[in-house]
Amino acid sequence: MHRAFRVGIIGADTNASWAQLSHVPAIKGSADLELAAVATRREESAKAAAAAFGAERWYTDPLALIADERVDIVTVAVRVAAHRTLVEAALKAGKAVYCEAPLGIDMTETQLLRAAGAEALTAVGLQGRLNPAARRAARMIAEGAIGRPLTARIVSTTSAAGASTVSPYLHYEDPASGANILTITAGHTLDLMEFVLGERISEVEARTPTLFPTVQVIDTRSSVLRETPDHADVLGLVGAGVVFNTSIVGGVAPDEAEFDFMVRGTLGWLRLRGGTLYGVQGGDLTLTASVDFEKPDAAVLPGSGPALNVAEVYARIVDDLRSGTRTSPGFALAERSAAVVAAVARAGRTGARQKV
Repeated sequence: MHRAFRVGIIGADTNASWAQLSHVPAIKGSADLELAAVATRREESAKAAAAAFGAERWYTDPLALIADERVDIVTVAVRVAAHRTLVEAALKAGKAVYCEAPLGIDMTETQLLRAAGAEALTAVGLQGRLNPAARRAARMIAEGAIGRPLTARIVSTTSAAGASTVSPYLHYEDPASGANILTITAGHTLDLMEFVLGERISEVEARTPTLFPTVQVIDTRSSVLRETPDHADVLGLVGAGVVFNTSIVGGVAPDEAEFDFMVRGTLGWLRLRGGTLYGVQGGDLTLTASVDFEKPDAAVLPGSGPALNVAEVYARIVDDLRSGTRTSPGFALAERSAAVVAAVARAGRTGARQKV
């Protein structure tokens, strides 16, 4: 029998962290994985995470977790600014690496990490493309079920980037942090669109305003200036002829979260719908179409929450480790996503059409 692969999570906090919501249940729900270690910045929180999540060991030094010979897969689930140091250390240690998206704070850093991981097994957190309904939609389009795709329309929302925030998320307001509505919500949304349509975005035009220039910090009753966009309307082409328009909307109430993606072709249409406060990557999608289609495959982890799509990434990592393949959404995909986001950002700043 195969032994379970041992995962160490850097950033596994019990205080409503993304790792707690997605990575931990994805790992615990797999017979092929075990949560071997966790790391946070403080001893108190590291001990609490190990106890709550059932990890054998805890660390306050993430480099010590990376060096642990009993860890096979290092998951990096911390702020984007800390990704480079941790990812480079994990790659140097010969570990498989699963890093949240975006991989780097900018295009240059992303390219450096992609090059560093060229020979390694890597995965980036662009998990929305592995959703079973999205995979079925991509297959339908590839097989010509709706004819030649003509247009794509997307509304993609998130609860982030609204008129208020809390202190742990203040870094979203800083352009240097690498985390904002373009790098996260637009990044996930446009990657999913490229995957479903099976072709790359070739050019974009965009409007990226800051609708809430002053943000209220709820827990401190203070205010800060927002230096990043909190809305994006993107128009462009996928491949040589599919016209798309996308609205990326921040600050949406959790019960009003929406993701709506429709593709019209010469023989019909298909539609993916969902919506979570975390964005499209944080939950399940429902597929409908004007034509008959085979039901999407069952998810590897039953349910509809943030762990659903993350579990699909871990399943790919397990398969790749056992077979020597490279089917996980790796660092090359992170570089592609960064290029698309950079083009959208340039188009928003300049008002001019940008090639991707």
